[in-house]
Amino acid sequence: MDGVVQLQKQLVDYTALLFHEGFLDEQYNQLQQLQDESNPDFVVEVVSLFFEDSDRLLNELGKALEQKTVDFKKVDAHVHQLKGSSSSIGAQRVQKLCIAFRNYCEELNTEGCLKCLQQVKNEYSLVKNKLETLFKLERQIIAAGGSIPT
Repeated sequence: MDGVVQLQKQLVDYTALLFHEGFLDEQYNQLQQLQDESNPDFVVEVVSLFFEDSDRLLNELGKALEQKTVDFKKVDAHVHQLKGSSSSIGAQRVQKLCIAFRNYCEELNTEGCLKCLQQVKNEYSLVKNKLETLFKLERQIIAAGGSIPT
């Protein structure tokens, strides 16, 4: 059982770090509060949908910004969606970048948009890796017969 306690401590420390570094915010805690025995995979499911959605939107954004004539309304609509879904899981750093991204859309600034897209992609892949690590730790704890500390 000792290993479980170790893993639980690791999970608590890792989660605290993600909040401290601004990867996650209060919204993530709210998601966790919606998870219970009847829906034990709620957070993983919601976050997986966020990953699918974000992969698609980032793809669309890349395509939209490569056009000879950029449709900034379309770009802005994609960024708005990404901002909404990142805020709904508490991916705070992605959300904040989307706000800057939308300003460049308003200014019809292709270069600014491309720079922001790169930053958003970087932040997104960071938060994706960190959340996948978090979920892996949770699975290890459960596999070892422990419970997830709240």
